Amino acid sequence: MNNPSTDPETSGPDPIGARGPSPPLEAGLYVVATPIGNLRDITLRALDVLGGASRVYAEDTRVARKLLDAYGLKPRLGAYHEHNAEAARSEILAALERGESVALISDAGTPLVSDPGFKLTRAVIAAGFRVFPIPGASALLAGLVVSGLPSDRFQFAGFLPPKQHARREALAALADVDATLIFYETSPRLAESLADMADILGARPAAVARELTKLFEETRRGSLAELAAHYAEAGAPKGEIVVLVAPPPEAAEASDEALDAFLRQHLEHGVKEAAQRAADVLGVARKRAYQRALALKGEA
Repeated sequence: MNNPSTDPETSGPDPIGARGPSPPLEAGLYVVATPIGNLRDITLRALDVLGGASRVYAEDTRVARKLLDAYGLKPRLGAYHEHNAEAARSEILAALERGESVALISDAGTPLVSDPGFKLTRAVIAAGFRVFPIPGASALLAGLVVSGLPSDRFQFAGFLPPKQHARREALAALADVDATLIFYETSPRLAESLADMADILGARPAAVARELTKLFEETRRGSLAELAAHYAEAGAPKGEIVVLVAPPPEAAEASDEALDAFLRQHLEHGVKEAAQRAADVLGVARKRAYQRALALKGEA
């Protein structure tokens, strides 16, 4: 005999929609995550939305059609990308005014991450319409969980500038961020970017994840210098690439002897100034430096 609590013929509707399709879509913009490689990484709710939306807008309709055809979905399909974004936004806002439901997808992963979708959501919100997140695959999160690097705090920095000077400036601005850094990178620039990272960020553990969820998925781990040397020799790899870099190492606490020596050199500027310089240069706590500077001043 079936358990009444689990028998689909006798049990009531599931409040979180786990056993049935989502209810009819409300008017609004649905930001739908799609697979980053493996087509089975689509959620049931995403399929409901893509099948039930009044219209679907995609970064590249040819890419979107492959996913939709795989699941037998035939929505009204339009393009939304950086070249037609202004005109498409007006079209989408007009559809929302008519009470339609509109879904937005990117070529892969979660829309708005390194694509122009945020301008659309901003316009939709400003016009007073709802935005619904339909979560799912994300290349940066997939890369993070396989990297072996700290995941309690991370910063996604997108694509670095293609020109070396600008790229090195961008890396310098991130050098002191106390978090795992996550970048997207193109195959041709990978070795050069890793070399710049090694030069600017120093000897940090890192990982290069590519073709995530696909047949030839690969994650290579090592120091930034080791990874730069590998890809310089092996050549540009194929596929979409995520680069992850460990946070900066914790600075070693200056010894009492080193602190005293520094303070003695700067006490002529006053206790407060000497303590501040010690805090800035040695990275010690200002309170510790100030107390030690007072003691040294008293000994003089």
